[in-house]
Amino acid sequence: MRRVLILMVAALTVPAVLFAADWPQFRGPRHDGISPEKGIRKSWRPAPKQLWKVAMTDNGYSGPAVAGGRVYIIDHQGKNDIVRALNLRTGKEIWRFSYPDAERDNYGFARATPTVSDGKVYTLSRTGMLHCLDAASGKKRWGLNIITTFSGKPGQWDLGASPFIDGNKLIVVPGGAKATVVALNKETGKPIWRCAANDAAGYSTPVAATLAGKRQYLIFSATKLFGVDAANGRELWSVPWRTQYDVNAACPIVIGNSVFITSNYGRGCALVDVTSSGAKIRWSNRDIQSQFNTPVLTQGMLFSTSDPAGNLVCMDPRTGKVAWKQPGFEKGGLAGVDGMLIVVDGAKGNVALVKADKTRYQELGRFQPLGGQSWSPPVIADGKLLLRNRQALACYSLK
Repeated sequence: MRRVLILMVAALTVPAVLFAADWPQFRGPRHDGISPEKGIRKSWRPAPKQLWKVAMTDNGYSGPAVAGGRVYIIDHQGKNDIVRALNLRTGKEIWRFSYPDAERDNYGFARATPTVSDGKVYTLSRTGMLHCLDAASGKKRWGLNIITTFSGKPGQWDLGASPFIDGNKLIVVPGGAKATVVALNKETGKPIWRCAANDAAGYSTPVAATLAGKRQYLIFSATKLFGVDAANGRELWSVPWRTQYDVNAACPIVIGNSVFITSNYGRGCALVDVTSSGAKIRWSNRDIQSQFNTPVLTQGMLFSTSDPAGNLVCMDPRTGKVAWKQPGFEKGGLAGVDGMLIVVDGAKGNVALVKADKTRYQELGRFQPLGGQSWSPPVIADGKLLLRNRQALACYSLK
C-alpha cells in the first residue's frame, strides 16, 4: 500500500508530458484551428527557442502541413512551384517536387496548404494544378488542372482554398457554372460528383458538417454560403453573402445546426441557422471582419482577428455580443492549444501567447520570431510551433 502511495505522489509531482500530434491539413487535425496537444509551456519568459529556420522564395503565404515527422509546404523558384518535404526536427530538406507556374507574382504564388492522408500529399496551386504525391518520396501519383478540366472560374486573386479530404473523397472548388464544387476519388483523381452551384470560387477551404441530420460540405464561394450533399453533390441550401471584390476567405465555423461566417471590406459576420427546409441569417454585425484568417471556437466563444482596427475579438457566437477586444494584431492568424491561443500580429510578426478566457484579455508572453508581414496562421505539431512570413519558415519549441 505504501508503495502505491509513493507512486501516486511521484506521478503528481512529475511535469506534464506533452502529447504529440500532427497537423496534416489546413487548420489542423480536426480542421478547427485547435491542436489536441497538452502540456505546453504556458509562459513565454523566456521566449520559445528557435529550432531551425529555412528560407522561402515564394514571397507569399502558403502554410505548412505536418505529418509523420515531416513538414510539407509549397514554395516557388524561377518559373516553378516547388513542393518541399522537410525534416520536422532539423528543417533539412528530404525531397522536392516541381511543376510550372510561370504567371507573375500575385501576392505570392501558391496559397493552399498541403493535405496529407494515407501516405500521400495533395497540393493545389493558385492556377489550379492539383497533385497527389507519395509522401515518402515525392513521386507523382496523379495530377490534373481543376480550372481547365472543369471550366473553373477562380477569383481575382486566383485559387486559395486547400484540398479537403473526407473519407475516399477529395473536395475541391474550381468555381464556375457546372462544376462549382467537385468530389474526386482521392486515389485516382477521377470525378465522383460535380455540384453546379453557378458561382465563382471563393478562397475558403470546404468544411464537412452534419446539419439538420444531413451530411454535407459547407462552401463559402464568391457570393454565397451554401451546403452540398456529401453523397451526391446536390446543392441543399444557400444564403447570399456579397462582399467587395467577392472575397470570402475565412472558413465557415459549425456551431450546432448553425454556421458562423465572416468577411472583410466592411461586410462583417453572421450566424446562419440551417434547417431541413433551408437556411437564414439569425444575426449579423461588423464586430468581426476577418480578411482571410479563420476564427477559433473554444470555451464556447469565438476568438478572431478583425479589420479595420486589427483587434483580437472575443465574441459569443449565439448572440454576436462582444466580450472584449484587444488591439495590435492586424490581419494575423491564430491557433488554439491546451487552453491557450497563439496569435500573430500580421503587420509586425509579433506572436503572443494568450489565455482563451471569455472574460478578459490575458497575455502570457510575446516574442518577435521573424518580423514583417506574417499573414499565414501558426501551426502546432509535436510540441513545436511553425511560423512563416514572406521570406522564411521557422520552427520553435513549445516545451
